[in-house]
Amino acid sequence: MVLTATLPGVVVVTGASGFVGRALCAHLAAAGRQHRGIVRTLPAGAPQGTPLVALGDLATAPAERLAAALEGAFAVVHLAGRAHVLNENPDEDAAYRAANVVATARLAAAAVRAGVARILLASTVKVHGEATLPGHPWRAGDPPSPQDAYARSKLDAERALAAACEGSATTAAVLRMPLVYGPGVRANFLALLDAVARRAPLPLASIRNRRDLCYVGNLVHAMAALVDGADAAAGVWLAADGEAVSTPELVRRLATALGVAPRLLPVPAALLKAAGRLAGRGGEIARLCGSLEVDASPLARRIGPMPWTLDQGLA
Repeated sequence: MVLTATLPGVVVVTGASGFVGRALCAHLAAAGRQHRGIVRTLPAGAPQGTPLVALGDLATAPAERLAAALEGAFAVVHLAGRAHVLNENPDEDAAYRAANVVATARLAAAAVRAGVARILLASTVKVHGEATLPGHPWRAGDPPSPQDAYARSKLDAERALAAACEGSATTAAVLRMPLVYGPGVRANFLALLDAVARRAPLPLASIRNRRDLCYVGNLVHAMAALVDGADAAAGVWLAADGEAVSTPELVRRLATALGVAPRLLPVPAALLKAAGRLAGRGGEIARLCGSLEVDASPLARRIGPMPWTLDQGLA
């Protein structure tokens, strides 16, 4: 779907200075779509072509300032939230709830009062659980089974959004995503990328799993298409590149994109998991060894195929 500058109102993007937020704002700017970013504080390097409003914490921002930030909005894409809690915070549930649930509820209520037509919440496939059986992807209608405080808070945020919009003219949609990668990615994916680039030996050759990923360019394409489609896209959607790969295959694809030879060593997955538990990295190793597939075909039927393949995204 091609966006035009003639669509009504403004697309407001919360978390506009984050990894996905910057990409979405750049996408909207390139399409000539009128938009506005909401950030906690003004960043040093603001997204080009994006007016920004600094509101501080959305969970506690004054109602009148929140209303002003939503003035003239046709749609809101809610990306702001908390994905990690620092070790010094003793109550991770409270921290996640404030950033992900309370903030979402306040934003949604303000959007309904402002007459915003559509809200899209960025969520996570982790609301379904931590792993799938190979060949049995999660679907949007599958019952949720969040396994940690972060996933529970995102599920509660989805429910808060639905409750705030119920009975109003504002359409609520949720986009659940797996691991998102692209320029500016951090955390475990960046660590894996660096290891492949250094040609570090990786004991991953024996892993037999299937994992879906989502290139950030595909993700922001989907977000823009959902909020600016001819018909409101209510409900829950799952996003992915459309090609699940094993962990060793991902390493090979990354190596090809980097122009290096991969160094994969055959170590039994059970041994890897045991070593991970001993090293206090059990969760990280379990994700490397386990499968996580999602059925994004309903989204493809709604907006068409994703513009980039997995290989193109990795490159």
